[in-house]
Amino acid sequence: MSSIVVAALYRFVTLENYRQLQQPILELMRSAGVRGTLLLAREGINGTVAGDRSGIDRLLAFLRGDPRIEGLDIKESCCDEMPFKRSRVRLKKEIVTLGVEGIDPQRSVGTYVDPQQWNELISDPEVTLVDTRNDYEVAIGTFRGATNPHTRSFRDFPEYAENKLDPEKHPKVAMFCTGGIRCEKSTALLKQLGFAEVYHLRGGILKYLEEIDEDASLWEGECFVFDGRVSVGHGLRESDHVMCFGCGWPVISEQQQQPEYIPGVQCPHCASTITDEQRRRFRERQRQYEQQSRVERSPRQADSDASSGESHG
Repeated sequence: MSSIVVAALYRFVTLENYRQLQQPILELMRSAGVRGTLLLAREGINGTVAGDRSGIDRLLAFLRGDPRIEGLDIKESCCDEMPFKRSRVRLKKEIVTLGVEGIDPQRSVGTYVDPQQWNELISDPEVTLVDTRNDYEVAIGTFRGATNPHTRSFRDFPEYAENKLDPEKHPKVAMFCTGGIRCEKSTALLKQLGFAEVYHLRGGILKYLEEIDEDASLWEGECFVFDGRVSVGHGLRESDHVMCFGCGWPVISEQQQQPEYIPGVQCPHCASTITDEQRRRFRERQRQYEQQSRVERSPRQADSDASSGESHG
């Protein structure tokens, strides 16, 4: 049975004192053996963390002890190995960066649609289905019939929305993302641009894959996740993708057998675009990573960790 719990969480709520929350949360994560990254901003909290059941429960109880954060949106899955190396709490201007002033999901947002009603909605021929994620995420999986905006980052989405979507031509727009947070802002943006009927998948792709049987699913492929698992499929089962540290794209098993794939250096997607100097740097980085991994797996290091009661951060 998998022993590591992965919790993706967020909440849009005004946190005037978000800077003062950073250190107490970080200290709690470290003492509870929870790794991953949480983002804090005036507009709320967002992130993905992992740990054993008791550690995750300690962190969630600590966060919910603040009445403003009590209503966290949380999606959990499990894996066999810790998918993060460190514990981090970072201060940001936005917890998901759209880069448009005045977008506030607490004031205006699209209509939530539960996974059980999602298939019916996106099967409506009048609905324009938009994947709000980035190119490298869409590349390994998306909903049948979805439009790919071909964005490199979420900051590119407003330009796509203004140039490619029209309230007159697209009267009904449905959008989705990994865990739901990006759609909080993308639907708020479309409402601001004058779209009347805007929908988004409650809980994102992760909740859909958790609750909808594969036989009834309109999802095709895998879902990219922002941790060491790289991607998951139906039932939130870990898939066989790995991450290319040269370009950041997920690499499927067939591509891992191609000569262009060098772990930690390049993949078929970027092999023809990176320079010899980049390859040299990437090879050195991979060498150091493998050396550090061997040290962390050594019995002496394990004994040291156990005696100190601390995890690497």
